Amino acid sequence: MIVRRLELDFYRNYPHLEADFSPVTNVIYGENAQGKTNLLEALAYLSTASSHRARYDRELIQFGVDSAFIKGELFSRERDFTLEARLSRTGRKQLFSNGVRLKNAGELSGILNTVLFCPEDLSLIREGAAARRRFLNECICQLRPRYAAALAEYNRLHEHKTRILRDWPEKPSLLDTLDEFSLRMAQTGAILIHYRAHFVKRLRETAPAIHADFSGGRERLGLTYETVKTVTDPEASPRDILPRLLEHQEAHRQAELETRSCLTGPHKDDLNVELDGRSAKSFASQGQTRTAALSLKLAAREIFFHDTGEWPVLLLDDVLSELDARRQEFVLNRIQGGQVFITCCEDDKLEGLREGKTFHIRAGALI
Repeated sequence: MIVRRLELDFYRNYPHLEADFSPVTNVIYGENAQGKTNLLEALAYLSTASSHRARYDRELIQFGVDSAFIKGELFSRERDFTLEARLSRTGRKQLFSNGVRLKNAGELSGILNTVLFCPEDLSLIREGAAARRRFLNECICQLRPRYAAALAEYNRLHEHKTRILRDWPEKPSLLDTLDEFSLRMAQTGAILIHYRAHFVKRLRETAPAIHADFSGGRERLGLTYETVKTVTDPEASPRDILPRLLEHQEAHRQAELETRSCLTGPHKDDLNVELDGRSAKSFASQGQTRTAALSLKLAAREIFFHDTGEWPVLLLDDVLSELDARRQEFVLNRIQGGQVFITCCEDDKLEGLREGKTFHIRAGALI
C-alpha cells in the first residue's frame, strides 16, 4: 500500500497542502508545533475515519472555518484509489472512495491500512484498559469489515443502554426497552470478543519474538486477553459466546440498576501485557514501556502483511529520537519493506534509511 499524494484544506493548521510522497521513506522534520503530527494524523484518518488525538471530528477543523477536507491518492490491492473525507462542524462527515460515497467508516476497511506509533502510545502500556482496547479496535477494524460494523453498532447500543440506566429512576418506563438493548449488545459483543481473541492470538505468535530482538534478549513479553469472566473460550464462534454473555448480563442486572451504569460487556475488555511474568503496567520502566508498545505496533504491521500480502503504511511520529542508537538501528532494520513516514525535530539524516524524500515543515507548509 502506497500513499502517492495528499491534499488538505483547513485541516488543523493547514490552510492548504498538496504533497507527493516517496513509495519508500518520507522524513518530515521541523520544529515543534509546525504540523508534523497533524500530517500523520491526516494520513491515518483516511484508513479509519477517526483520529488518535481527537474525540470529535470538529476538533480537526481549522479555527474560523466550518469544514475541512482530506484527500489521498493511493495504490492498494493492485489498483488506484482516491479516498476523500469531508468534515463539517454542523453535520456528519462524508467519506468517498473513487467518487462513490461510503455508507460508513467500515467500508474503508482494507483500502488503506496504517500503523501509527506516536509518543502518546506510552499509554498503551501504562494507562487503563481503554488505551489497549483502542489499539485492538484500530487494528481489527482495518482488517475485518464485520468487526468494524459490529463495533459501531455496539458503541451505539452501549450509549443508549447507559442513558436508560442513568435515567430510569426518573423515567421508569425506560426499563421496558432495557432487555432488548441488553440482548442486542450481547449479540454484537459476541462478535467483538471472537475477533479480539483471534487477533490477540496472532499478537502472541508475533510480538514476543520482536520484543526479544528489540530488548537484546533480556526480556520476555507475554500477552493475555481479558474479557467477560463467563466467556471461558473467547476464540469460540459468536454463537457459542452469546449464551455466556447473556449469563453474565443476568447476574449483573440488579447491580446495573442500582449503580445506574453498564457493568457487563466487552467495553471492559483488556489486553494484559507482561514482562518476564510481571505486569508491564505496574512495573515497566519508561524504556521498557516504549519497547513493549513499539513491539506491539510492529507485530500488528507484520500481521497486516501476512493477512493482506501488502505492507501497511507505517507512521512513526517522533519515535526514533527517544531510542538509543541500538534500538534505532533495530527499528530501521525492521521496517524494511513498505512505505514509511518518519517525523523528527531536525533534519537528522538518520543512518540506515532507504532512499526516499525529505520534507521540511514550517507553520503548516512543506518546504
